Formats: sequence, C-alpha cells, structure tokens
Amino acid sequence: MKKSYFLLSVGVIVLILTISSCTNNSKVNEDQGQQIKSAEKSEGKIEKTMMNGMEQQSHTIEILSTGFKPNELKMMAGDSVIFVNKDTNRHWPASGIHPTHTVYPEPGGCIGSKFDSCKNLLQGESFTFIFGHKGIWKYHDHSNPALWGTIVVE
Repeated sequence: MKKSYFLLSVGVIVLILTISSCTNNSKVNEDQGQQIKSAEKSEGKIEKTMMNGMEQQSHTIEILSTGFKPNELKMMAGDSVIFVNKDTNRHWPASGIHPTHTVYPEPGGCIGSKFDSCKNLLQGESFTFIFGHKGIWKYHDHSNPALWGTIVVE
C-alpha cells in the first residue's frame, strides 16, 4: 500500500514539474518572440520570427486609394504578407486574374485560390497570407480591379 502511494506521489511530482517546465519555457519563448517583433517593428515594415529553426519574415503592404504600397514586394518562400487597409474605402486583396483569382497555384479561398481575403477589408482591417510557392504572383483589389501589385517569391 505504501509503495503505491509513493509511486503515485512521485508521478504527481513529475507531472507538476513537467507542466511547470513547459509553461516557463513557453513563456520565455513567447517573451523572446515579442522582443524580436517589437525591435523589428521600430525599424520598419518587416517583422522577423523563428519557425521550425528558420527565420521567417512578415511584410506589410498598405492598401491606399491610389494602390498598394509597396506595389512590388520581393520575399522568401514561407514569408507572410499582411495587407492593411489604410483607406476609408473598402478593399479586397486577392490573387490575379480578376475576377477568378486563380493565378496563385494553391486552391482554396472563396473564389479561386487560397490567396484571397474573401471579403472587403474596412479601414484598419488586415488580411495575412503566407506564400509557400516560389514565383511571380500578380494580385489585385477585387473591389477595384484597376489596382494591381506583384509579389516575387524566391
């Protein structure tokens, strides 16, 4: 009887230490990630994070009444782009070609490819997409097809 209580006690202690260790490591990693993001935000519109041992970047494209800024963006496969509507009008970033959105080769989304916000973004709203395929990807504003941009993924 004493042996089973002893083993149960040891098991509970090991479980508590394991959970505590995971929680502390998670918090440390989270804090380090926040420090990296905060430092990068102050330097410009690129945020760097580590994922699966590789550095990945998050790029920001502003949507203005005059178009996308920057209009052309070069990045690495696995990086993400955050499209932020800075205009008072609604904008809908999506893969070219209007209206099918089928240029980006990954199926999904709401019309043609996965590279599609699937809705109009109001002022201040954003859409984030991770580009996993290398190539030159044209995109447009589905709500205003005259606005175009290009993502070059190396």
